[in-house]
Amino acid sequence: MKQLIAELLVKLAEKEAESKELVAQVEALEIVVTALLRKLGDEQRQELNRGISEALITASDGASAEDASLLHGYIDKLLNHPRY
Repeated sequence: MKQLIAELLVKLAEKEAESKELVAQVEALEIVVTALLRKLGDEQRQELNRGISEALITASDGASAEDASLLHGYIDKLLNHPRY
């Protein structure tokens, strides 16, 4: 029983480390994308937004409404309300 618990704790620690790595990767990408967006002019930013909106419609096909809404929310937040 102790062995099983020890194995589960090791697996949990591995998953937590993987999760932290993914969070760091996402935050790094968010910083880079935000910096790139700030370099764009208004017209370029609007064109990019239109292209992303079209891609989002395509990406939403076949996805659940919840997944599509979540994706749309994150994209809107990144494009219109950046953290950095």
